[in-house]
Amino acid sequence: MKLIFLRLLALLARPWTRRANPGLPRRVLVIKPDHLGDLLLATPALQALRTALPEAHIGALVGPWSRRMWQGLPEVDTLGELPFPGFERDTARRPNPLQPYLMLLRYAALLRREGYDAALILRDDHWWGALLALLAGIPRRIGHACPLCAPLLSEALPFEGHKHVTRQSLDVVARLTGVTLPAYPGTPPLRFAPTPAERAWADAWIAAHLAPTERLAIIHPGSGGVTKLWPAERWAVVGDTLAARPGARVLLTGGPGEEGLVRQVASAMRHQPLELVGATRIGELAALFARADLVLGVDSGPLHLAVSQGAPTVHLFGPTDPGRFGPWGDPGRHRVLRAGLVCSPCHSINRCPRGTTGPECMHAISAEMVVVTACQGRAMARP
Repeated sequence: MKLIFLRLLALLARPWTRRANPGLPRRVLVIKPDHLGDLLLATPALQALRTALPEAHIGALVGPWSRRMWQGLPEVDTLGELPFPGFERDTARRPNPLQPYLMLLRYAALLRREGYDAALILRDDHWWGALLALLAGIPRRIGHACPLCAPLLSEALPFEGHKHVTRQSLDVVARLTGVTLPAYPGTPPLRFAPTPAERAWADAWIAAHLAPTERLAIIHPGSGGVTKLWPAERWAVVGDTLAARPGARVLLTGGPGEEGLVRQVASAMRHQPLELVGATRIGELAALFARADLVLGVDSGPLHLAVSQGAPTVHLFGPTDPGRFGPWGDPGRHRVLRAGLVCSPCHSINRCPRGTTGPECMHAISAEMVVVTACQGRAMARP
């Protein structure tokens, strides 16, 4: 029913769409509704867009929850906020079913005044963003041919469900600009720049908590999806193994609401770790990652943040697909561990579809596997 409605709406809206200007677009809108890690994984596409269109005005629409990820990037001229329906993580209030459509009409009217020549939908299934661009009268609307999106786009790329999301975003940019860049992990790199004040804060924290010869290993055990979590007692084993190495200190980090998980890990460790939970802004956390010799965690935005800062990383994957959401960087420095169960990836991040006690795909990753990966080769030493 929704597909029929969207197709009908697309037919009714197209007469009100502006004609495309000849030549390269002068004003481009990038729509990205997601959270921290997903916006980081799209930064190579922003770099490719700016390289191909150095004189164009590039605007971006992101959720208020992720504005900091693109704030200050030289590739973006104007950065707007839109509380995209379905992406809020605070679901305590019951939403008004009409609110998403009223919001759609309001923001479409505002965007129509901006005169954008093209819109890039950098989430492959985001039909709401594609409809927003259509109702705003933007002539070129480029995304992927997911069933609900395709009728709303002027150019729909084939949807390849196992392609890395960064490659997908680069494909969208290439379709607009006609310029295809080499796209192997780490090229173009993820981009996030802590401010000078955030770097100074990290320097001061390091000086206050580490001796000059000590090296820092960071464990970030939390994630936004409960089935992506790994047992706290196993993180404790890994933490103790790293802490026992000469000159190493272990820091446990976490965001708001992850205090209990970090406390579980810390209380199970024999070596007392350092802790920072809910006490850092994103830029400060990134600046700390930049000083670490190793960062470990599950599939989460902070692990992508660590990749963007050049820290060697170890990522534990279970219900999500590392082929789509894995680290965008040198596989020799950013290692992925998974058990390889036949049911994984299932893409269910809130409950195990098999009803197991704890996510079986994560529990099948042993502490020994993580320890061996963390300690082998140059894992605790930057090049």
